[in-house]
Amino acid sequence: MIYHMHMALVRERRRQSKLRLRLPEISERLPGFPLHLPPTTMSQQSTTTTVAEFETVQVLGQGNGGTVYKVVHKRTCNVFALKVVHADSDPMMRRQIFREMEILRRTDSPFVVHCHEIFEKPNGDIAILMEYMDAGSLDSLLKNGGSGTFTEKSLADIARKILNGLNYLHAHKIIHRDIKPANILVNKNMEVKIADFGVSKIMCRTLDSCNSFVGTYAYMSPERFDLDTRDANYNAYSGDIWSLGLTMLELYMGHFPFLPAGQKPNWVTLMCAICFGEPPSLPEGVSDEFRSFIECCLQKDSSKRWTASQLLLHPFCRQPEN
Repeated sequence: MIYHMHMALVRERRRQSKLRLRLPEISERLPGFPLHLPPTTMSQQSTTTTVAEFETVQVLGQGNGGTVYKVVHKRTCNVFALKVVHADSDPMMRRQIFREMEILRRTDSPFVVHCHEIFEKPNGDIAILMEYMDAGSLDSLLKNGGSGTFTEKSLADIARKILNGLNYLHAHKIIHRDIKPANILVNKNMEVKIADFGVSKIMCRTLDSCNSFVGTYAYMSPERFDLDTRDANYNAYSGDIWSLGLTMLELYMGHFPFLPAGQKPNWVTLMCAICFGEPPSLPEGVSDEFRSFIECCLQKDSSKRWTASQLLLHPFCRQPEN
């Protein structure tokens, strides 16, 4: 019954505003050409490191045809994260891992998770050796600590580090397209780094558009749902800023800001809230600087959203570091 009510609302809104909601095309989910492993990295060319030199300690996460392991290099005892995508995984997952490999080879920033090596195993598996972030993700910290885990001061520090990462990526014409708490990793020194580039896009030309319907729906900006809202001033990088604003809100409030605590999102509910509703806001009692920062991120008109470089100069981010 609720689903039918949502759909009736969507149809009426579409009739009034001629909104065209774009769903993923099959051609976007399945590659139409064979995928080949990109050339080996410089580190692979200059060393003879193999996957066999690492001992598995534990599984950090798994799903979608891949598994991430905590591993130790047997000779040096250095700890790493090893992301393995199996040869028999679905084509979309394979395509995402090749995209992630391409991004990781292009990046070198203290605010982006570092890639050490890329291996192709004889059985067709692909493995990416990355730095190990021993405190997990912001999502895991939030779930373990609950509401109140992050103070304004700690969030200002986190926002500043994520923005440094986004500023670096955007300057190199890379759009992440899936910024959310689960994709921001932390270590025990509270270094914060952007991870998971499986759905990212390299903007090869200045006038490139970013039309693919990829990423996590919950953190997707309004213009990513509704292509008709774009105009000549559309900035594809601004979608990452919207996602950052939602991420900061969630970390402060303890739950996803568009929905009541405990409610699980579905596509229709999210689409209605993001496209037709007002952007979520902070509760009473927060500083003017924090409220202003969130408002600068969550402008429904993407042309009014601040850029990563502008937000780094916002008073909220210019607070003294912890």
